[in-house]
Amino acid sequence: MPRRHRSLAAAVTGILLSGLAAVPATAAPTQADRDRPATSDRTSRTEARRVDRVPTPKLDWYQCYEYAECATVELPLDYDRPKGATTEIAVLRVKARDQQNRVGSLFINPGGPGGSGTGIALAAPYFLGDEVLDRFDVIGVDPRGVNASEQIRCFGSVKEQTRAYAGLNVAFPWTKAEEQAYVTSVKAVGRGCSTTGKPLSGAMSTAQVARDMDVLRRAVGDRKLNYLGFSYGSVLGQYYANMFPGRVRALVIDGVVDPTAWVGQGRTRTVAQEDRMRSAQGASKALREILARCAAAGKEQCVLAGGDPAASYELVARRLRANPLLIEDPDFGDFRVTYADFVSATLGAMYSPFGYEQVVGITAELLVLTDPAASPAARTEARAGVVRLAARARQQRTFDFPYDNGLETFLGVDCTDANHPKDAGSWRARAARADQRDPYFGRLWTWISAPCARKTWTVRDEDRFTGPFTRRTSAPVLVVGNYWDPATNYQGAVGAAKLLPNSRLLSSDSWGHTAYGTSACATGAIDTYLLRGTLPARGTVCKGDVQPFAPLPDAPVATERAEVAENARSAAPGRGAPKRLPPVVAPLPAVGTLTVR
Repeated sequence: MPRRHRSLAAAVTGILLSGLAAVPATAAPTQADRDRPATSDRTSRTEARRVDRVPTPKLDWYQCYEYAECATVELPLDYDRPKGATTEIAVLRVKARDQQNRVGSLFINPGGPGGSGTGIALAAPYFLGDEVLDRFDVIGVDPRGVNASEQIRCFGSVKEQTRAYAGLNVAFPWTKAEEQAYVTSVKAVGRGCSTTGKPLSGAMSTAQVARDMDVLRRAVGDRKLNYLGFSYGSVLGQYYANMFPGRVRALVIDGVVDPTAWVGQGRTRTVAQEDRMRSAQGASKALREILARCAAAGKEQCVLAGGDPAASYELVARRLRANPLLIEDPDFGDFRVTYADFVSATLGAMYSPFGYEQVVGITAELLVLTDPAASPAARTEARAGVVRLAARARQQRTFDFPYDNGLETFLGVDCTDANHPKDAGSWRARAARADQRDPYFGRLWTWISAPCARKTWTVRDEDRFTGPFTRRTSAPVLVVGNYWDPATNYQGAVGAAKLLPNSRLLSSDSWGHTAYGTSACATGAIDTYLLRGTLPARGTVCKGDVQPFAPLPDAPVATERAEVAENARSAAPGRGAPKRLPPVVAPLPAVGTLTVR
């Protein structure tokens, strides 16, 4: 039984969007504060007591897959009740290749929230630098509710879940009817997670995961934490740095979310999360730049350069807003392409450094297919390209059994971490305003948090963390921001670096979501810091290896992300093998493809 496409569920299995009692925002440190030699801040007595009274777990490792070790451990559901209920947490380790010269363990998180830590650790030999793989045991932890850890379930059966999700079968709602159905469904999801989903749905906040990580740091024998977090993993990294500032050896966050925007403090408590984070601003900026570079590159390099690429993109958008496109293909079958599909496919493409090719390609194809005057030959050629994208979407479908909790893992974190508006119905106007501010992408990014409306998502985590996010860590935090990131706006990295007094901002003129693997400069700087604690020079700006419509460098570049399912069936690649991009979790519907209904 093929699974119906769940755009929001797939969409938010990844995005990014925080804590104890609400703490007033603290002023960001000055440059003098940053340059002042100082010992680190101490972990608060409350947090130290919570985690340190939990006995160090014994990880009973066993061989799993071809080259990894796995274990599970029971940790407190509520750290204020260490002898009370527990939740099972899954851990995976890829051991350092040079055990005699091992630095320690490197905890790694792919984002989401809802991304699998065990999955990205299994993929580590495909994308991490060889010296990092030589010197670190790579540790992946599936956060509470996720993947191989005890799973959150907001509904009693797949049938109940399917009925609740009925209105979410769009990348984002555009028509009034779609908006009404969407609001009805997000209310049902919020109620389900606040009742059936308990108690786990109220114990999945990022603060709880940071506490789990500190206990597991002790379990693997490390005195201080080494950490590499991508996308939402940057939130987890910043929580750990601020909750346990004296327990950091090396901490890197790449694709960074400003934690104050994530949480929503003071007057921003009641605004939509996207109004604080401005992910759509980053996506709109990246699209404008791609289309501008297309125009400058000329027709030989960019198919849209014969006219005005930005005008062509808007023309396709305008046509699809008015009338969805019906594609009829005798082999593949019939399917519709909507305006929301077009925007979602654009955003998904931009997660890759090579995404500019798909952006201009699908725009050119839909420009033909939405033009009644196009010739039959041109339509046939254009249809073939769109069908290829639709086929990719169909391949990504799963099945109705077992229960798919992807959406619920995202919400279990975001809705308990952050402050959100009260009424799900208010998202209609909020999304429309966001779209006026950040064309094309404002609606998509705004609607994602709608299930967190406070009237219907009523379960709370009394031990969430809301700051301060200005603690001085025992080792510097390396904050990596990508100029053209379509998901984590570069300004998020700038803001996070300003908050942390012992941090260094590394900027990269790179394309795609996150910088590691997209730039030899940025990747090398991250690896050097993890291994030796050496920071890049202040003000360093790296350049991405791939630039839109420009010749590729002579050196090999990563062209695709490591696939976790493929890694599970293969032996680990050896030293010197070509590297791929990290499998960062994307918060998008059928990423880089079109929705197939």
